[in-house]
Amino acid sequence: MTLATVYSPTNFYQHATLDPDGALRLYTYPKNNNNSKSTDTWAVVGMLPINPCLTIQTDGGGGACGLNAYCNSDDDQSKQLDCKCVSGCKFVDTNRPYLGCTPNFTVQSCDEYQSSQYTFNEILNMDWPEDSYEYYAPTDEDTCRASCLADCFCSVAVFQGSKCSKKKMPLLNGRQGISVGGNALIKVPQTNASFLPHGSQNSITMVKKDRSTLILIISALLGSSGFLNMLFIIAMAIVSFSFCNRTKDKKNQIEQTMLGSNLRVFTYKELEEATDNFREELGSGGFGIVYKGTLAAEFRMAIAVKKLDRAAAKDSEQEFTNEVRSIAQTHHKNLVKLLGFCNEGNHRMLVYEYMSNGSLTSFLFGSTRLEWNKRAQIIMGIARGLSYLHEECTTQIIHCDIKSQNILLNDDFIPKISDFGLAKLLRADQTRTNTAIRGTKGYVAPEWFKNSAVTTKVDVYSFGVLLLEIICCRKNVQTEAATEEAAVLAYWAHDCFRNGRLDLLVDGDEEAMIDVMRVERFVTVAIWCILEEPSLRPSMRKVAQMLEGAVAVPVLPNPSSYISSIV
Repeated sequence: MTLATVYSPTNFYQHATLDPDGALRLYTYPKNNNNSKSTDTWAVVGMLPINPCLTIQTDGGGGACGLNAYCNSDDDQSKQLDCKCVSGCKFVDTNRPYLGCTPNFTVQSCDEYQSSQYTFNEILNMDWPEDSYEYYAPTDEDTCRASCLADCFCSVAVFQGSKCSKKKMPLLNGRQGISVGGNALIKVPQTNASFLPHGSQNSITMVKKDRSTLILIISALLGSSGFLNMLFIIAMAIVSFSFCNRTKDKKNQIEQTMLGSNLRVFTYKELEEATDNFREELGSGGFGIVYKGTLAAEFRMAIAVKKLDRAAAKDSEQEFTNEVRSIAQTHHKNLVKLLGFCNEGNHRMLVYEYMSNGSLTSFLFGSTRLEWNKRAQIIMGIARGLSYLHEECTTQIIHCDIKSQNILLNDDFIPKISDFGLAKLLRADQTRTNTAIRGTKGYVAPEWFKNSAVTTKVDVYSFGVLLLEIICCRKNVQTEAATEEAAVLAYWAHDCFRNGRLDLLVDGDEEAMIDVMRVERFVTVAIWCILEEPSLRPSMRKVAQMLEGAVAVPVLPNPSSYISSIV
């Protein structure tokens, strides 16, 4: 029985409103209400969505209640959402709670982070789904709590069952309810904590008094030549001691600076034990070999250790420094996280989170190929990660070697861009750089060969080639192809696009054939990305928007500009 039948306009007044919480509600009121004592009011008889708390979610936004807020998914959804702020936050506008909340304290910074200055407020059955930057399992709540407290980026840890997920502010799409589960540990500054030892003010006063007394005593003794000799000897000893420890202090300062960026400094012995003497090789690249390891003391965390070979360790110190600094400053769902490093003697290593599904290459060109919808999600994830590197990092980063081998997949097949060994950093006021040719044959933008300055558009070009590979599940150069044009993927894709035969690009892929509109959009974006003239290529932010369908894909320019030379 429909609402129209039950609440007929003959018997009920009706009106629908789009309420401030984003729900469209249908209200009714009985026409024949003769009971003067009746408590009947306008009643909600239908709404879309049925549960705004669970349904209204935004990618990068605050969800139904805004940033740093949450709603109760168990509440009667016929009423307007009851939005609440997380501990330590307040509403941006108390009259419009859906605008979210802002911290009522200074959000922690990694520059001078001290874990002892923070504590946790707990909220049961609370979570911010799909908003984690780090995840551990299996583990226990005490370990989860300690991990978040030691992490300067962690604002909230959610422990559920044997799983721990860490989240940063601002918090997105918050919800609470029995069905949600989880114990949210919200990190807040210690209440009224001065962080000075008890009685420190009295101690300071006593020091001042003692100092005054000491000055009087020294003044009285200055007339003694014996005292002057003793003072000279003490001064020389202090200078000598300072000189002997200067090198050690400088090294400690460097390590503390790196640790201040939330990186751990590993010893060679630690990593040798973690990798079982570098036994299991995961892969190799231009700068060395990657090994699998396990940090036994860190919740049995699996890691990937990139061990630079001796030639690279000797000749590429700048690349090593760039990689450490650049990755330490990047935090994005689609970037591999750097956990720490080792710089001990000739041993130079980088320690990353371990990606269980390895590189994208094996799922494109091997016997097992990912279905179309997963490939489409991977494409958009890579685009978002590159957009972050180019436009959202404190220091703009050009990756310079985007290819399938450098796209790693986690348990959920979320793509993460890896290998910043070839990254070229740009200062905030610098958008172009001259450098030696970098990258991998087939993915290298043509401007590398013209001795001209390169920009982030070299990554756009490489992404375009990779995009075609993911769409077609074939390598960018295939020597066994039937024709010369078909051997080069970019040429072949262009011919298929021009002749209206995109079906040939996904031949045998029924899922992609059904989704031909998206295939066409993706191929068009790929062709935009590999235009020979860098200025004609879109930015990665625009690429991501076009792939997602947020903006229209423009008509391509003159066909003579479509395809650059493939090297």
